[in-house]
Amino acid sequence: MTDVKGKWALITGASRGIGYQIAIFMAKRGCNLVLHSRSLAHTEKVLDEVKKLGVQAYAVQAELSDRNAVYRMLDEIEEKETQIDILFNNAGVQVAYRKDYFKTPVEDFTQSFMINTIAPAMICYRLIPGMAEKGFGRIINTTSGIQKEPEQAGYSASKAALDKFTKDLGSRLEGTNVMINLADPGWCRTDLGGPHAPNSIESCIPGIVVGAFVDDKRSGRLLNAQAFAGMTLEDAVKKAYTME
Repeated sequence: MTDVKGKWALITGASRGIGYQIAIFMAKRGCNLVLHSRSLAHTEKVLDEVKKLGVQAYAVQAELSDRNAVYRMLDEIEEKETQIDILFNNAGVQVAYRKDYFKTPVEDFTQSFMINTIAPAMICYRLIPGMAEKGFGRIINTTSGIQKEPEQAGYSASKAALDKFTKDLGSRLEGTNVMINLADPGWCRTDLGGPHAPNSIESCIPGIVVGAFVDDKRSGRLLNAQAFAGMTLEDAVKKAYTME
């Protein structure tokens, strides 16, 4: 199992919800953190909390729908000479629920794809070469099990595209110590999932982070977080090794 103590992880959408859960979990295991949100003000609380856990951390901001803002964020990380070892592409957006889905506006797709697919791809393309040079990397792209809901077409299509991107890129990383996998938190009670979701936000741990701890040099698999709910990290890693 991978020891993340002293490594650096970038978490997008770290200020609340699942990103917040990831940040606290990783900090407790000694992982240094770069915490992303749309505004530095949003990450003040979690930044203070993780620093109190004894790790190094700082915040960056970027509106992920703006590709230039994404580039600026990545430039800032490089300027600070931070070598990212672990990437959690966690941030995402569900634009709207369209009951009259035949009138779904084009903007639902363009915004969803920029935030849910293109921005994660941009971040991967910038960070993975450095991981490959160093000989270590873990990328966990957050996906969704949503299907057969044309009411959320932009969201579901953008997540399907992220799945395809991850698996295709994973085919080139297979057998190396730079691993890229998908994690589905399940339908959780978050701002995105809503108050009627069946799963608590805490239930996504440890499954949502298990991809950072596996070390079997396999890429492109889907790790369903709810399948690991209530497990220790050690048992979750063992189970992940058996999953396709």
